Amino acid sequence: MNLAQLEAEILALPLQDRAALAQRLLLSLEDVSESEFERLWGEESARRVAEFTSAYNKAIEQEGLPLDEWRSF
Repeated sequence: MNLAQLEAEILALPLQDRAALAQRLLLSLEDVSESEFERLWGEESARRVAEFTSAYNKAIEQEGLPLDEWRSF
């Protein structure tokens, strides 16, 4: 089972079960060290920036605008 399948199954659960699972997951994060937490958030922020940049570049290209000029902003 991959993450997308697991997420779909979890979201199909009743609200009370999802809330209980969310609480257990959040509590499990307390076991993560400060350095590991910072590393994980660093990776997540880099992924989000890359995703945003890719979507931004695609939007500029789809509009037929010169991408090199927009990259300077």
